[in-house]
Amino acid sequence: MKTLKKSSAFSLLLLLIAYSSLCISTSHSQTHFRSTDQESFTSIVISQKGLDFVKDLLITQAISSMIPLRLPKIEKTVKIPVIGNVHLVASNITIYNINVLSSYVKPGDSGVVIVASGATCNLSMNWSYKYSTWVLVPIQISDKGSASVQVEGMEVGLTLGLENRKGTLKLSLEDCGCYVKDISIKLNGGASWLYQGMVDAFDEKIGSAVENAITKKLKEGILKLDSFLQALPKDVPVDDHASLNVTFVDNPVLSNSSIGFDINGLFTAREKFLIPYHLKNLQPSVLCPDQSKMLGISLDEAVFNSASVLYYDAEFMQWIVDKVPDQSLLNTAGWRFIIPQLYKKYPKDDMNLNISLSSPPVIRISEHNIDATVYADLIIDVLEADKVIPVVCISLVIRGSGSVKILGNKLGGSVKLNDFTMSLKWSQIGNLHMNLIQPIMWTAIQTVFLPYVNAHLGQGFPLPIIHGFTLKNGKIICSNSGITICSDVKYTPSPSRMVKSYAEIPVSRFALI
Repeated sequence: MKTLKKSSAFSLLLLLIAYSSLCISTSHSQTHFRSTDQESFTSIVISQKGLDFVKDLLITQAISSMIPLRLPKIEKTVKIPVIGNVHLVASNITIYNINVLSSYVKPGDSGVVIVASGATCNLSMNWSYKYSTWVLVPIQISDKGSASVQVEGMEVGLTLGLENRKGTLKLSLEDCGCYVKDISIKLNGGASWLYQGMVDAFDEKIGSAVENAITKKLKEGILKLDSFLQALPKDVPVDDHASLNVTFVDNPVLSNSSIGFDINGLFTAREKFLIPYHLKNLQPSVLCPDQSKMLGISLDEAVFNSASVLYYDAEFMQWIVDKVPDQSLLNTAGWRFIIPQLYKKYPKDDMNLNISLSSPPVIRISEHNIDATVYADLIIDVLEADKVIPVVCISLVIRGSGSVKILGNKLGGSVKLNDFTMSLKWSQIGNLHMNLIQPIMWTAIQTVFLPYVNAHLGQGFPLPIIHGFTLKNGKIICSNSGITICSDVKYTPSPSRMVKSYAEIPVSRFALI
């Protein structure tokens, strides 16, 4: 196999996997089905361009994290013409610089192959020698100094296996190797005969030491990375009430130019993993017409509906409206010609509008539209002295169309009203003329309900992107029952989050942002 410097290949893989895993995570009424985590509603595909981006980034960062690399001391006794046997020692051998000329990452049926070739590294070391000679009595002669070593034509390569192990990624090292082609040694000081003796003694040994050290570090790094991946959480907190289920479903799909992952992707309550009804395992495909994009994330409409159900059951979809643009609507005097009996019974009393959803909103996604249907009850409360008196309940079915947009690493949106229907659910003041109430309901929906909803939708919900990475030049594609985000990414390290090695990144760093 070929070479990339030790830490570059190891860390390269780390971010490659982490980038794709966490690139990234209900209940209703009494009829729940437990999620088996065997259904996938979110798919992530990293294209060849994305893999190359991660590789280049990791090579740069891994070099800085691995050096200096200390190699073991080397000793050897050689026979020098005229002088005899000389004991040579090379100590404090340290790799202090590495440059990689070219590299590539290639997924395939056998695994992910990572190769770096034409790499060079610079080493420093101390040398010493001693030997005995005879004049009249035995005399021991010794000397010491420093030397610089350059390794050229280094190649490093490894093949990594990826599989789903109980909802997490299992990483295995299938093959690993390092090869050093040429070594040059420059001595500082020493007798003229020493140079050739040092080259003869240490050229091969230093090359082997470099190869062994890098191979050892690669193996250690892969083991650490595998442990790290196994420890990643299967659900990622979104807020105090919701998490995103990021359990992996099935094995990664490796083609000759991409790696694909399927995750459950549904919103779940923090303390239970329930969904409101049985959802078909669609495993949405990631179809990015622009193959030059680094990353594709596909979200099935079930993801959005799971969020809808979760927040409905958490009783977040209830509002008391006591301020509106036309405040006269919150006094019975403003309704005296629309609901005369309301004004007659409660003249000039203030009112509240108590809005609550009667069931979770339903979201449907098609190629050209994102449709939402909201079922709500609007109760008119009269405020009399210290009492809140419910007098009328109107059932609403609100139909709207939505749009989505990328907000950094979040998916935000907005909704507009298409139409609505309403019916009288109950009344404490007799029958109502619903046709007279309809214009006011339209105004209330447009000026109160939708602005409130859009304010929350505008904040967005997090996509599974690792800290430090940001979507760039992303596009959203709607298809039958799903949304796909096709995007490049950029990396901006935060000084407060800098670590010496990716193996040191805590699990919490992979929370959604």
